[in-house]
Amino acid sequence: MKKPLTPEQVKEQFQQRGQTFSAWAKNNGYTRNEVYRVLNGQTKAKYGKCYEIAVKLGLKVDSSQQAA
Repeated sequence: MKKPLTPEQVKEQFQQRGQTFSAWAKNNGYTRNEVYRVLNGQTKAKYGKCYEIAVKLGLKVDSSQQAA
């Protein structure tokens, strides 16, 4: 089972790739503010769009994949 990343690890990965969170948000159909709220812990990201963002960033493990 894959272990979730910390926000610091996600930020490090983006920096190493030279990718911005704004560009990632746009490419994945999210707003920059939504991504930053999830990344900075301003939302719990337990369901909905914020949960999807957290899973795509690697901050959370998709619960449907955990059972498999």
